[in-house]
Order: sequence, then C-alpha cells, then structure tokens
Amino acid sequence: MRKKLLGMLLVLGLFAVVLSGCQSATPKYNPKESLGPQINYTITGIDAGAGIMSTTDKALTEYGLNKKNWQLQTSSTAAMTSTLDKAIKHKQPIVITGWQPHWMFTKYKLKFLKDPKNVYGKSENIHTITRLGLKKDMPTAYTLLDRFYWTPSDMSQVMLQVNGGTDPEVAAKNWIKKNPDKVAKWTKGLKPITNHKKIKLTYVAWDSEIASTNVVAQVLKQLGYDVTIQAMELQPVWASVATKAADAQLCAWLPNTSGKYYKDYKGQFEDLGVNLKGARVGLAVPTYMTSVNSIEDLLK
Repeated sequence: MRKKLLGMLLVLGLFAVVLSGCQSATPKYNPKESLGPQINYTITGIDAGAGIMSTTDKALTEYGLNKKNWQLQTSSTAAMTSTLDKAIKHKQPIVITGWQPHWMFTKYKLKFLKDPKNVYGKSENIHTITRLGLKKDMPTAYTLLDRFYWTPSDMSQVMLQVNGGTDPEVAAKNWIKKNPDKVAKWTKGLKPITNHKKIKLTYVAWDSEIASTNVVAQVLKQLGYDVTIQAMELQPVWASVATKAADAQLCAWLPNTSGKYYKDYKGQFEDLGVNLKGARVGLAVPTYMTSVNSIEDLLK
C-alpha cells in the first residue's frame, strides 16, 4: 500500500512539473496580436555599461515606449544570446539590443527594426585607440595597430569559431593561418623585436572585440611582444588607455556607441582611425516576426 501511495505521489509530482512547464512557456509569436503583451513589454538587453543600452533608454523616451510600459532588461551578451536562441527554437517573440558584426546575425535570421527618428544613427565604424606616447615607445607595435584593418566577414569567421566552443586564442591563430596575405599587409617591413617588450590591450568582452583583440594579440606575439589582454567594462577600457594603464584598445565604436567616452577622454589618447567599417547597432527581432519592422510597431 505504501509503495502504491509513493508511486501515485511520484506520478502526480511529475504531472505537476510538466503542467507548470507548459503554463510558464511563452506562446509562439502571433502576428495578429499586439507585441507588447506577448513579451511583457520587455526588450532583452546586455551589460548596463554598454553604449547600446544608454541609446536604447533614449529610444524608449523618443518613441514614447516608456509611456506604454516598455522596459529595457539588463543582462549580459551571453544571457541575451541564450534567450534569443531559446526564443528562435520555439518561434517565440523577442526584441533584443543587436549589433553587427556579430555571429548571431550569421547563425540566425534576424532583422534590424527601422529607426525613423534615427536614435541609433546610421552605420558605425570601429576605431583603434592607443595611449599617448606609444609611437615613440613601441614603434613596431604602433605601426601594426595603425595598419590593422579587416572586414565584418573576417571578424565573423573568428566569432563563429569561438561561439562553437573554440578557445579565442586558438580561433585567432586559425584565422591568421588561413589569411596570410592580410596579415602580411599589416606587418610589411616590420622586423620582430628582440627584447620582448610588454604591451597591454584592454577590451570589452563582446564577441566582436574578443575576436579583434585576440587576432591582434597573436600578431603582436609573432613580432616578439609579451602581450597581455584584459577584459573590462566599456568605461574602464577608455580610462585604462587614457591613464596609460593600458597601451591600446580596438573597440571604439563611433560615433555613437563610444561617443560619450571619446568626448570625456579627448586629448588623453590617440585615434589611429578605422579598423572595421560598417558596424551597426539597433533593436533587432527574428525575421518570422513579420508584423514588426519598425521601432514604431512596438507601440501598436
């Protein structure tokens, strides 16, 4: 009798878990219904210090979304992409803070929402920023950093490997091995140093910056440098170069994402110019969300 009772309790418990899971699951996207209630008026964001987050806060105000109970959820890049992956697998509605280049635009079918008020601006470029005096102290490293330039396609190759589980350092080495001509342009005429001078690169732990920083770090090592890379939040990255605690960073998205810090630290760094053209930020959704094509559609 006792065994039967325990068996019945176990079955009831399992049924309750299954039922609870069904009740908590977000329904599939319904194009005939208003989007807000389907996702609890929530935009899935990333780290609080990211420029795209402050721009999205501005967008909530500019489009009047804050008056309609829309909110921006702070998380992390990893948490955001994990949530996106689950939503797409079940064709559920989701709005994210997105940027390109990023592996998620290669792996998933996504679209940026139109931004008629131009809050996010047009396409951005990523710049290389160095500390003052680097050209005199480390001319070989400075020249490499000045020449470093690649495309969104190049960056995506590294990002996809890392997303697939490859160590970033290994992914960078793989890319360098497959692209000797591009690396040769960056290093043309540069002789490896013999004193193994230390150089430090700081970066934001975004997939794009993990890719670029690791690739440049590996090339610097080939040139004889003792390279250290350190992940930080966006503001400390700028502060580290401005105060000469670090030598360079490759993640200055301009004119919008890093615009505030560019102004805050102006005169305390050297801008070597663009290392990647055509970057873009904004709100993005899966392409199966056919009735949502503009930020203004979130108000419907």
